[in-house]
Amino acid sequence: MSSESRLVDLSHTIEDGMVTYPGLPAPHVCDFLSREASRARYASGTTFQIGRIDMVANTGTYIDSPFHRFADGEDVSQLTLGRLADLPAIVLTVTDRRAIDVADLGSVEVRGRAVLLHTGWARHWRTERYGAGHPFLTAAAAIHLKERGARLVGIDSLNIDDTAEGERPVHTALLGAGIPIVEHLRGLEQLPAAGFTFSAVPPPVRGMGSFPVRAFARV
Repeated sequence: MSSESRLVDLSHTIEDGMVTYPGLPAPHVCDFLSREASRARYASGTTFQIGRIDMVANTGTYIDSPFHRFADGEDVSQLTLGRLADLPAIVLTVTDRRAIDVADLGSVEVRGRAVLLHTGWARHWRTERYGAGHPFLTAAAAIHLKERGARLVGIDSLNIDDTAEGERPVHTALLGAGIPIVEHLRGLEQLPAAGFTFSAVPPPVRGMGSFPVRAFARV
């Protein structure tokens, strides 16, 4: 990348009380130690704030590791930085249908790349519409990406799978092959179709199958 490259934030801001996925609890963001309470602990004029957040792992823009789907899979602490940061990436835009199938992927080269699916659904974020009738990847398309060597797959939608039924074939295919999934992206319309890198790195928390990330592109 040249010295003139720019960073594009692709993550939703996590806020107290927001809903990411219908049925999951919203995060609670508060003070563990407020500035006012800290006055008694430090010298005059010196204050600190120590925050606290209580949330489920699937909050905001997050990554799924194989452990999210498989008991013996890698958790987020086991995903190496080389699998999550500065990945060559492409954007595939499909905004006129719910089910993104093999034909929608075209003949673009995905091997060794992060594949970001731009559906436009992020425009409904934090509305009731966001949780119903969302775009998704078909099982056949997931197998297509797996067999052609995609390194990571992301989507700007509620879920990469169709949530109308209990089966999750896309999670099964991709995570079963060790391919991380990033859901609830935003801002993909700001990116070119190719020629940029993508990063989505969580803290290395042991025992977690999913965790929020700061996802961004370097264009």
